[in-house]
Amino acid sequence: MNPETIDRIGEIVIGVLAVLGALIAVISVLGLIRLPDVYLRSHAATKSATLGVLLILLSAFGYSWLFQDHFSIKLLLGIAFVFLTSPVAGHLNARAAYRSGVSLWRGSVRDDLKEEIKRERQEEIEEMKG
Repeated sequence: MNPETIDRIGEIVIGVLAVLGALIAVISVLGLIRLPDVYLRSHAATKSATLGVLLILLSAFGYSWLFQDHFSIKLLLGIAFVFLTSPVAGHLNARAAYRSGVSLWRGSVRDDLKEEIKRERQEEIEEMKG
């Protein structure tokens, strides 16, 4: 393959990654607007926004590597930190909302933590008495 063909393929792949990342970020915003409770919104924000940001950062990394001949450690670290921290932050936000008493959407089918939280609170009360 000649260098122009490789450059053209690289441009197409980088462009597709950037556009796909932007579309996923838009879907995330629509989820934040349309979903009924904090838990579903948190899911939309962490899952799809994380994927959107990762794809955009990956396209920026590919562009800087292929077309500017610069291997960016900063972009790789950004990708790694977003990948590791964003889902954890979303989980902690949802857990904090649950523990502070934010109610689930009335259409929710299951509440897996309800009994566990009751048990923990009962143990705390028994420790305070004992």
